[in-house]
Amino acid sequence: MNSETPAAGTEPSFEDAYRRLEAIARKLEEPATPLEESFRLFDEGQQLLRYCERLLDQAERRIQVIVGESSGEVREETIA
Repeated sequence: MNSETPAAGTEPSFEDAYRRLEAIARKLEEPATPLEESFRLFDEGQQLLRYCERLLDQAERRIQVIVGESSGEVREETIA
């Protein structure tokens, strides 16, 4: 296991997953990265990307609920 990868059975925070994605992107940009390692990193990056997207979707739903609770109705809000 990579020292930057969380222990099995634990989920990283959004920030930790995003930092790992950035590290993977930097490593993939290096010409000296071996092909097999590139495939492994790409796969890990795809999994982290899906994980981050899921966390962002959950956060968006929580914001919609909070806005709905304060106004008495649920309505979609765009958060900038």
